[in-house]
Amino acid sequence: MLTYLAIKNIAIIDTLQVNFQPGLTILTGETGAGKSIIIDAVNLILGGRASTELIRSGEDEAQVEALFCLTGSPQVAAELAEAGIETDGELVVRRTVSRAGRNRVFLNGSLASTAQLAAVAPRLINIYGQHESQTLLRLANHLELLDGYGRLTPLRAAYGERYAEQQRLVTELRARERDEVEAERRLDLLTFQSGEIAEAAPLPGEDEELELELELLAHAERLLQGSSDAFDRLYGADGALLSRLGEIRRTLADCAAIDSRLSPLDAALAEAALQIEDTALALRDYAARVEADPRRLQAVDDRLDLLRSLKRKYAPTIGEILTLKEAIDREREALLLREENREGVERRRDELTAELKQEGRKLSALRREAAGRLAEAMTGQLLDLAMKNALFQADIQPLDEPGPAGLDRVEFLFSPNPGEPPRPLARIASGGELSRLMLALKQVHPESDVPTLIFDEVDTGIGGAVSALVGEKLRKVAESQQVLCITHLPQVAAYADHHYRVRKLIENGRTTTTVTPLDPSSRIEELSRMLGGMTITETTRQHAREMLESVRKINNYELVINNL
Repeated sequence: MLTYLAIKNIAIIDTLQVNFQPGLTILTGETGAGKSIIIDAVNLILGGRASTELIRSGEDEAQVEALFCLTGSPQVAAELAEAGIETDGELVVRRTVSRAGRNRVFLNGSLASTAQLAAVAPRLINIYGQHESQTLLRLANHLELLDGYGRLTPLRAAYGERYAEQQRLVTELRARERDEVEAERRLDLLTFQSGEIAEAAPLPGEDEELELELELLAHAERLLQGSSDAFDRLYGADGALLSRLGEIRRTLADCAAIDSRLSPLDAALAEAALQIEDTALALRDYAARVEADPRRLQAVDDRLDLLRSLKRKYAPTIGEILTLKEAIDREREALLLREENREGVERRRDELTAELKQEGRKLSALRREAAGRLAEAMTGQLLDLAMKNALFQADIQPLDEPGPAGLDRVEFLFSPNPGEPPRPLARIASGGELSRLMLALKQVHPESDVPTLIFDEVDTGIGGAVSALVGEKLRKVAESQQVLCITHLPQVAAYADHHYRVRKLIENGRTTTTVTPLDPSSRIEELSRMLGGMTITETTRQHAREMLESVRKINNYELVINNL
């Protein structure tokens, strides 16, 4: 709800501050007093186009500031909090327009963009008249209004959830189609890599063992010759070391028989002889095992070449190659399953498409029924608003493809004059007609999540008893939403909960606009002016008193009825 508005240096307004309350607020004043300027200022708060032509003559900058109570708009408060703007139940919107082009927007003191403002403000306040923020001129709102009137919003929301899931699957399938060639190429590569590693069948540590075997095979003749020669010199040949050592031991044994101190040395030679003998026999056995095998040498060399090739292509070690193969096989399996997964996605997409068509047809039928009831109800309301020959229709046309809100495109059509076919509102409805159309819609479907409504030129082309009906309807709307209305009709102004007079004054050679709240006595004077023009008589004052008293009695009667 709008609770405060401050305007500075806009057109003929120097400085203006107004506090607003719930209920029906009426602004009245002579033509040219500045009422439309107030609407222009509010339009800036709604994110409307900022023109330097709005800046007061002689000033460099204009400013509009508005304070909103967010008690009834928790979703707006939540979205602002997500954007990093704390509200604490209130939102201050400030917008400046500079001749130098430095136009700025502030939300609770934080610098914001015009786009952010345009996304938030129209959900707090709407203007119905000749201004950019008119709900009825936005074609997308027509479907919303019709569904709201027909109580179809929950059904459409359920449809929308299915539509969102179906579109997600459609997008997924399109992505799969785009990636199909790449997936096939990848599968071929993974299949080759897995097969190549599997065919080689490397074993952990196998390469190290083969390197050692290759070294032995490459020097087999040298190893055989060396071990055999060593055996012969130690043991096998004539005059071998072990034979000579036996001779030395015999000589030493004879000496030890004479001198016992030589006995330990004889024992040491005996131990050495045993060790030499064991070594010689081990050399003999080794030489017997050494075999020069050119074919085995070639096989080992070929195997090592294969393992080295695998390590160059895949990983530095066989252990890492085997780990990589496990990953390759997992990815390959996933790709092999993609066809099965794709078929499942296609089945679910087709199921959802069928459900969407079925639910969409049901929604379309209910919309056509609601459109007929809405047209009938609007005809009655427009008749009350002095538009007895007007026609209103909700035109429903099928979409080529199911959309997020159903199978329909909805547009409100209007004909203000007899003999003329209904046409789109945006092309033929005037500002006053739009205001009355919106007022009529508020009567047949009062629910709205916009807490503040401004009606401008709602009284264009009407008078007499119809004016009182307009006032009564505005008061009814104001029971659930804050309503601000600019009017020239005293019959409408009499229904105000709060009445402000807009006046144009000349001070120090400059024209400026003021807005003054009226007390009961001042209201009588203002209504008298509206009834009698510049000449106010006691008769017009009495008429004004009777008008206010009549409205009071009607309101009190309604209050009694509502409390029964």
